[in-house]
Amino acid sequence: MKELSAKQRRILEFIQGFIDEHDYPPSIRQIQEACDISSTSVVDYNLRILEKQGYIRRDREVSRAIELLEPGGRRPRVVAVPIIGTIAAGQPIPVPTADTWQGYDPDETLEVSPDMVGAHENIYALRVKGSSMIDALVNDGDIVIMEAASSARDGDMVAAWLKREQEATLKRYYREGSQVRLQPANETMQPIRTDADNVEVQGKVIGAVRALP
Repeated sequence: MKELSAKQRRILEFIQGFIDEHDYPPSIRQIQEACDISSTSVVDYNLRILEKQGYIRRDREVSRAIELLEPGGRRPRVVAVPIIGTIAAGQPIPVPTADTWQGYDPDETLEVSPDMVGAHENIYALRVKGSSMIDALVNDGDIVIMEAASSARDGDMVAAWLKREQEATLKRYYREGSQVRLQPANETMQPIRTDADNVEVQGKVIGAVRALP
């Protein structure tokens, strides 16, 4: 780490540790908070120095993507997934429908490895509120990665819009004749049963990222 300031070494060490733990890079704001830096512009300035000196590479086409270039520290390119809202893993809560999720904060993105999204298209992410899916390893505060979809197979974990109630929920989907059962993954909670024509599937879960403690 020759020629680096103490601040730059601290940033680099934090990035390395964060990637080792999460397998995706931190955001500029996370670097700012963890390294006790006065502003995101100061973080960006120091990242530019690290990039110029060959310690990192930043992808200008992917928001906040950072790739370590130290020996043994290289990581795959990342995919930026927009976080567009909140979904209830518990009792349904009123939220906008997928068609009205507009104007989300462009800085609210989640960087994940390409392996996590695979060949899926039309990807977005939702923050989880509630604990009804804890036995499926989705907890309150986690982020689920979704593929936009209008149909589902039995057992799929979906974002389901209840039309009459104007509410959405995160549950496993089961079609039972003229009804749909939206099943929680929490033995203390009861499923939601409703007419099939009252349920609109908005997306299927393809992955989840645990919230930081």
